[in-house]
Amino acid sequence: MNIKLIIGLPLVLMALLVSCEKKYQSPDQYEEDLFADERQEGKAYIMDEEECFDGSELVLASSEVKLADSSKGRGKSFFLYKVRSGKVLKTVRDSTLELPMMFLSPHKLKLKEDSMYLYLKKLDGYRFIAKERNLKYQWLRGASVYSVKKK
Repeated sequence: MNIKLIIGLPLVLMALLVSCEKKYQSPDQYEEDLFADERQEGKAYIMDEEECFDGSELVLASSEVKLADSSKGRGKSFFLYKVRSGKVLKTVRDSTLELPMMFLSPHKLKLKEDSMYLYLKKLDGYRFIAKERNLKYQWLRGASVYSVKKK
């Protein structure tokens, strides 16, 4: 009887431990997406010209915009654009603007050959680059590049 107990007891304990293994299962019944109707994956909102003008702190009309520098690799990629000359259409912060100037964009812009509107806002973040390159403005998020219409 002792031999059966000595051999049988560890086997029973092993079987009990294996059968009682608990695996975590996330209960789907408690999941509820509160923002299901607001989420639109794969669709970016692009503002029209009037919304861009209203949301900007500085609006320029210029035909002399060039890509000056870009950063790809570690961290967020960004693009620096240089504006050589242009006409100020709206300003909130500065009464005078020194040209040429540079601005930052988090994505590459599709520049037009003719004159276009530049919708800019105060630079937020990027403090080391701003100090090094004397940047004050960045491209308005959600804005597109619009050509200046001749009247």
